Amino acid sequence: MMRVAVYASGTGTILQALLDAFGPEHRGKTVHGRLSLDGASDDTVAEVVLVVSNNPDAAALARARRAGVPAAVVDHRGRSRQAFEAELAAVTEAHGVDLICLAGFLRILSPGFVGRYPHRILNTHPALLPAFGGKGMYGERVHQAVLAAGVAVSGCTIHLVDEVPDGGPIVAQATVPVLPGDTPATLAARVQAEERRLYPEVVWWWAEGR
Repeated sequence: MMRVAVYASGTGTILQALLDAFGPEHRGKTVHGRLSLDGASDDTVAEVVLVVSNNPDAAALARARRAGVPAAVVDHRGRSRQAFEAELAAVTEAHGVDLICLAGFLRILSPGFVGRYPHRILNTHPALLPAFGGKGMYGERVHQAVLAAGVAVSGCTIHLVDEVPDGGPIVAQATVPVLPGDTPATLAARVQAEERRLYPEVVWWWAEGR
C-alpha cells in the first residue's frame, strides 16, 4: 500500500477527488471500478495518510478530518523558508509517506526540499504545460492567460516536480475545449473536472509502477 500525502492550501476540491479514491474507507476496495486498467489489480494500492496545509483556514483541512485522515498545519508565515520546509519534511516523514501530491498548494518548494523526495512529488497544473506555466501562474491567472491568448484548447497537466516551477517531466494530460463566451470561471470548472478525474488515475498508475 503506497502511502500518500496531499499538500493543499485552499478549498481542497482536488484533494477530495483523491480522498474519494484513496481515503481510509476505500482501503482494500476497488475504486469505483474505473481504475483497474491493463490487467491491474482490483485492490486499492494507495492510501492518503496525511493532508498538510500552509493555511490554517483552508477548507482542505476539514475535508481531511471528515475523511478520517490526519491533517496538519505547517504555517509559512513569519518564518524562514528553511524553517517552514524543515517542519514540512518532518511531518511528512513522521507519517511514512511514499508519494507527495500537490493539489492547489500555493508555495513553491525549494530545490533542497524537492531533492529530499526525488521523483516522489506530483503536481497538477490547470493548463497544458509547458504553455501557461511558471512562477506566478496559478489559479485564475492561468485561465485569464489562456483566454487572452485566444487558444482553442486548454486542459490540465499532472507532472513531476523539480527545481523549476511547473518544469518537471509531464506524466499525463487531459484536454478541454475553450468555448466562445468562456470566462476564467467557466473554463476553470471544465479544467477542474478533468483534474479530479485524471489525478487519481495517475496516482493509481504510480502505485502500480506503471
